[in-house]
Amino acid sequence: MNIQQAYNTWADTYDSVLNKTRDLEARAIRSILDTTNVAEIVELGCGTGKNTQWLATKATHVTAVDFSAQMLDKAKEKLQLPYVTFQQGDITQEWHFVDKPADLITCSLILEHIQDLTFVFKQAYQALQPNGLFYIGELHPFKQYQGSKARFDTATGGVFELECHVHHISDYTEGARQNGFTCVTLQEWFDEENRAGIPRIASFLFRKG
Repeated sequence: MNIQQAYNTWADTYDSVLNKTRDLEARAIRSILDTTNVAEIVELGCGTGKNTQWLATKATHVTAVDFSAQMLDKAKEKLQLPYVTFQQGDITQEWHFVDKPADLITCSLILEHIQDLTFVFKQAYQALQPNGLFYIGELHPFKQYQGSKARFDTATGGVFELECHVHHISDYTEGARQNGFTCVTLQEWFDEENRAGIPRIASFLFRKG
């Protein structure tokens, strides 16, 4: 089962099963972008729409993109909003789903499935307005070092682990710098706000230089 097939299978239970990573990243993006209001947002990895409705309150228009047709179907069922456009797209290919420059691009919990981040940063730079913002929220590398990765329970009672790649903090910051971005903020997010533990989420906000 490849990544696309896995998320198609996961779509039926994605919203209903406890997922600390999904829920903490949702908190992170709302905190980081709380005061941001723009015209055009491109949301990468919209999934079932966990962040889409909130992002739609921060922009005139949102283009919500996902690799999985089944995830998109779930999002469309929940969010029938005239100012949200849903697009199926693969961020490892040319970003034809961006038809006009964005003020903000968000990327939530999908880069662990991408081996080389360079192409993503290059495409984001091209897709943004001057001084545009690029938000990234991902499973923290400390969690990855411990073996954590995207996984879900299957209908047969097993657990399916998706193919994932470890990205260090410097992979994000250097990948951004080398492709024309400056880091506005880098934050770490902890379960139950227990800062004595291992952070679960790393969030970044970059600005196009």
